[in-house]
Amino acid sequence: MPRTIFVTTALPYANGSFHIGHIMEYIQADTWVRAMRMAGHTVHFVGADDAHGAPIMLKAQAEGITPQALVGRYAAERPKYLDGFHIRFDHWHSTDSPENIELSQDIYRALKAAGFIDSREIEQFYDPVKGMFLPDRYIKGECPRCHAKDQYGDSCESCGAVYSPTELIEPYSTLTKARPVLRSSEHFFFRLSDPRCVAFLQEWTTGTRADGTARLQSEVLAKTREWLGTAEGAEANLADWDISRDEPYFGIPIPDAPGKYFYVWLDAPVGYLASLKAYCRKNGLDFDALLAPDGDTEQVHFIGKDIVYFHALFWPAMLKFSGRKVPDLLHVHGFITVSGEKMSKSRGTGISPLRYLDIGMDAEWLRYYIAAKLNAHVEDLDFNPDDFVARVNSDLIGKYVNIASRAATFITRHFDGALAYAGDTEALRAELRDCAGQVRADFEAREYGRAIRRIMAQADKINQAFDAAQPWVLAKGIAQAEPAQKAALQDICSRALAGFQALSVMLTPVLPALTERVARELFGRDRTYAWADAGELPARIAAFKHLMQRVDPALLDALFEPPQAPAAVPGGEPIADPIDIKDFGRIDLRIARIVECAEVEGSDKLLRLSLDVGEGRLRQVFSGIKSAYRPEDLAGKLTVLVANLAPRKMRFGVSEGMVLAASHADEGVDAGIYVLEPWEGAQPGMRIR
Repeated sequence: MPRTIFVTTALPYANGSFHIGHIMEYIQADTWVRAMRMAGHTVHFVGADDAHGAPIMLKAQAEGITPQALVGRYAAERPKYLDGFHIRFDHWHSTDSPENIELSQDIYRALKAAGFIDSREIEQFYDPVKGMFLPDRYIKGECPRCHAKDQYGDSCESCGAVYSPTELIEPYSTLTKARPVLRSSEHFFFRLSDPRCVAFLQEWTTGTRADGTARLQSEVLAKTREWLGTAEGAEANLADWDISRDEPYFGIPIPDAPGKYFYVWLDAPVGYLASLKAYCRKNGLDFDALLAPDGDTEQVHFIGKDIVYFHALFWPAMLKFSGRKVPDLLHVHGFITVSGEKMSKSRGTGISPLRYLDIGMDAEWLRYYIAAKLNAHVEDLDFNPDDFVARVNSDLIGKYVNIASRAATFITRHFDGALAYAGDTEALRAELRDCAGQVRADFEAREYGRAIRRIMAQADKINQAFDAAQPWVLAKGIAQAEPAQKAALQDICSRALAGFQALSVMLTPVLPALTERVARELFGRDRTYAWADAGELPARIAAFKHLMQRVDPALLDALFEPPQAPAAVPGGEPIADPIDIKDFGRIDLRIARIVECAEVEGSDKLLRLSLDVGEGRLRQVFSGIKSAYRPEDLAGKLTVLVANLAPRKMRFGVSEGMVLAASHADEGVDAGIYVLEPWEGAQPGMRIR
């Protein structure tokens, strides 16, 4: 029966770019969503930026921008990552949204009314210079166990000890280096230790879904047993959860509590619901009906193993006792390593998703490789460069694409693209349907590696039958051959191509772009594949077109190539450290016309420029070029302006940008200053790209 499913991935924290771990999780979820849609189910697949918290606030302050601007900068990068790897969310939102504010506050009010919120006075470290209470990760000191220096306020990276910040020896704030002081503050707690919570979580974690399968993987269930107790009546090891933070804090205000904000981990998972709500509003769907507590919509979360505690305890309990639908399935994956090691940029074992795309590597190579190594357990996935090259080239090129490239040649050359099958075809249909049915079940069970093994075993079977029939022998002298010989050639090639189409159906969740081309270009279909298409026998094909390139091992060398040392240039100034396109895109360079230029009274370096940047007004810019130019030399000229440089208040007035000029760093080489001058034809306001 058709099902309705609500699917999310963990929300990426919006203080940095996506990394390969994000991409692995998105590929895993996207593959599952595509497989379920191929079965005719309705799937709502949404994501969002996790946009609140002290790290975002502090990073924005350090850069002199608002938290919203910081979040927006990383949000602007998102399409290149998601589109580049064929990841198709239905909607992407932000936790800093009206929907999330409304839902978070509503959930809090419901929990408070049900008796699950307490307030307590607690003591915590306060930075007297910064004027704020410090999160644990912004406090360092000497480990109280092994006495290692510069350890964080919650755990020691040297000996692994876990402790409270107040146990650190000689603690200091990482923000100001000041010694923090203890101050009291009222905080709000979610009563996770409440017997009602414990009883519910005992039932929820051990429960099953509507189809009888477990809600949690065995490894996750075992972990929850440590927190909840191993047997009925055993004492649970659950602490109440501090859900508040004091101002200054970038987050959602707690109702009726001035100066208090929700801790980011309260409103972050609510962001799943907020994204769905915004999507429903946009598409005319009833959000409340879709997620009714007793409704049929399945709620599925894909997350990493490092955030199980929040998703297997706090999140379902918050939903349950605020009167909302609880999750139906929590799928947890491990981390991604490179050649058995934790990723490290300095050791050359980090994988940049954007570098992967920028050097020309096929996104579907990575989708296939990740799928081939994923299963339904909480296991780390290892990226091995040699294995990557061998697996992609052997499986996708040597087995899968090879079938179509060989069989299609005979069909188009000798039969004008027409397929025909000799004898009974029901056994062939049944074989392809059965294989596709097993693969479909594997994907639904998140056993992607098993699905890929079945697919490649079927590809081997098709190739072996093709080779055994020796169509190249049958094709010799085919123009004068007996009808039986022609029919035999057409049959073996048609069966191979029918098998190729079935393989394409099975690979569609993993290789959506490639199989869409196969459906459209080779078989002339006007829609993408569904699971039922695996049992169909195609009647015609078009001329075969190249489908996929082999992996060149040199690309893997380029992927892991360490950054080159800056090269020296005349004048002794080395080339600056490499940046990527997103860094360049942050600088808004505009053509400007110098309308007026004048000396600045009281300054022996500055000229005052009045610039037309196409804004309908003139900008004032002070530039230290007086030693190289007379004002009359510049009036009327075009130049280049850094237009989004923050205004700077100077003794002589406010400077609204920066004019670009070239010079040597070493004044002994050449003391000249050369203002950049675009060619005529450029107009004020044009952006330089």
